[in-house]
Amino acid sequence: MTALKKLAGFAALSLLLAGGALAQTSSLEGDVKGPDGKPLKDALIKLERTDIKGAYKVKSDKKGHWFHAGLPLGTYTISCEVDGKIVDTVKGVRTRMGDPLPVNFDLQKMAQRQQAMAKAVDTGTVTPEQSREMSKEEKAAMEKVAKERAAALSKNKELNDAFNEGMENLKSKNYPASVAGFEKAVVMDPNQFVIWGNMAEAYTALAATLQGPEKEAATTKSFAAFSKAIELKPDDAGFHNNYALALARAKKFTEAEAELDKAAVIDPTGAGKYYFNLGAVLTNNSMGEAASSAFKKATERDPNYAEAHYQYGVSLAAKVTMTPDGKMVPPPGMREAFEKYIELSPTGPNAEGAKGMLAGMQAGIQTDYRNPNAPADKKKGATQKKK
Repeated sequence: MTALKKLAGFAALSLLLAGGALAQTSSLEGDVKGPDGKPLKDALIKLERTDIKGAYKVKSDKKGHWFHAGLPLGTYTISCEVDGKIVDTVKGVRTRMGDPLPVNFDLQKMAQRQQAMAKAVDTGTVTPEQSREMSKEEKAAMEKVAKERAAALSKNKELNDAFNEGMENLKSKNYPASVAGFEKAVVMDPNQFVIWGNMAEAYTALAATLQGPEKEAATTKSFAAFSKAIELKPDDAGFHNNYALALARAKKFTEAEAELDKAAVIDPTGAGKYYFNLGAVLTNNSMGEAASSAFKKATERDPNYAEAHYQYGVSLAAKVTMTPDGKMVPPPGMREAFEKYIELSPTGPNAEGAKGMLAGMQAGIQTDYRNPNAPADKKKGATQKKK
């Protein structure tokens, strides 16, 4: 009898321990968004336990969601792998009992952050917010760049003075003196992309103040400086964008669009802005047809760019025609552009302007003009007005 009691007690204790062990599990879940901002299917999520050896895997579903239950309580490093490459990692995730702990991966935002951090490291300048977000490796890289730059400048004060001369004169719009400063600096160190980039800007600004052969010579030098800056720093979307604008001012539209396409590949999220800037430059230079094309491309690259839709609509106003009986015929896309602007930015700076344009198109607008003397269509009549 005593043996049976001991056996029963042992069994109860075993069940209690087993129940306790089962209770010590946890779960993790999250969402994965791809570089395009959409849910990413079949991303491989790797969960590596760091306090005790253990590894687990799971894939995201068609909605980009992943979930793993039955994980021992502990601390994990969670990685997201796409096409066999680790694209993002979250360290020090401590699981909990109860509701799943969310760990999300947004590859679009991560790419934007990496670009901003890389630029901060390259330039040696960083905002307080970026400093808080930087990893140890990124901070170490930035400090290394800063030290190398400081050492180089201390060894060559003349280079530093020449560069600063160029920058100060560029800010004060003394373009000849600015060009002279950068020309001195680039002779001392021809491998500094930042010197070439600023010299290109100085020559571009100088060209705008000149006429005839002098203007052409300054423009040619600005192109050469942009090309050298891009050669030294080909992954800088800003250089490609600024070069494109300089080309557009010189009416080299094919070359300008090629540079903007390169900028858009490097920085897809800024593509709409790049084409919008091109449209603004072309508008200011009275190149309405080319400006309209640029604004349209801006809306295609970034459908949610409200100002691009508005400017595209404005650019189409030049194509409005009138019927013989005095009715307005707006070109295709004009009405839609203003409607899209109001949809995206109902209280924006150009909302009233867009509403005014639409109001002018509400009454008596002929959108399918036909000869009033032609035989009438029995089903539709001679004209068809947009409702």
